[in-house]
Amino acid sequence: MRPVAGAPAPKRQKCDHWTPCPPNTYAYRLLSGGGRNKYAKICFEDELLIGEKTGNVARGINIAIVNYVTGNVTATQYFDMYEGDNSGPMTKFIQSAPPKSLLFMVTHDDGSSRLKDDAKNAIETLGSKEIRNMQFRSSWVFLAAKGFELPSGIEREKINHSDNKKNRYSGWPAEIQIEGCIPKEPS
Repeated sequence: MRPVAGAPAPKRQKCDHWTPCPPNTYAYRLLSGGGRNKYAKICFEDELLIGEKTGNVARGINIAIVNYVTGNVTATQYFDMYEGDNSGPMTKFIQSAPPKSLLFMVTHDDGSSRLKDDAKNAIETLGSKEIRNMQFRSSWVFLAAKGFELPSGIEREKINHSDNKKNRYSGWPAEIQIEGCIPKEPS
């Protein structure tokens, strides 16, 4: 009996993409939280910037800032939008991102209850079209560029609202994601 040749195992790609990003691009994946135990994740160039394994994800809006020129992480932070007054500190965090920064934002659980206009304005300034539509427990992901323009074909934002008739998890909508490849700055 001859051994049966099986298909080789697929090669793992950065940030678990199905296909590799072209040369001179950054791979990213943004995944919102879903339900109680499906935590939000931000992956950039195959490094988990925010997630359960890194221990820096929490209820609210989770943000990572990356230097677009070097690809180095500048800062990560989460802001609870259900308890406490974290809208002001989040606004300052967003505004403190230097020019030529990529900002990645994902929600886990509730990102809207205590989200104030100053924060909404700061996020809108970065190009968000959905921040004012966010509702209690909406799943939301957003990719922004500060100080430069992303190519028009890059998906930047997605939202999924809680709907008790359609929710995947009891009281929570399904998680959502965007992923892709961002061209590096020409040198």
